[in-house]
Amino acid sequence: MNTPLRQTNSLAVVSLVCGILGWTLLPFLGSIIAIICGHMARSEIRRSPDTQEGDGLAVAGLVMGYLVIAFSVLAVIGVILFFGGLAAFVALVGAGH
Repeated sequence: MNTPLRQTNSLAVVSLVCGILGWTLLPFLGSIIAIICGHMARSEIRRSPDTQEGDGLAVAGLVMGYLVIAFSVLAVIGVILFFGGLAAFVALVGAGH
């Protein structure tokens, strides 16, 4: 009869918004904030599941944040490997002449 009103956790919303910003306007900073807020939101929701909801929003923010961080690390590794290979090639060609 009297079901308590469940409110969406505000940190979950912040995590989702920052996760989206991490893909668009603030690539690294938005992702870090999305990850931190997502973990905090999930913790709060687990502590009081009767009054708060938004776990899906927090998880979406976490996933987007971690993906941007992972792609950034892979991009840096790719750039290092590319320019390292280019430098090695130039050194080999230069040593031959």
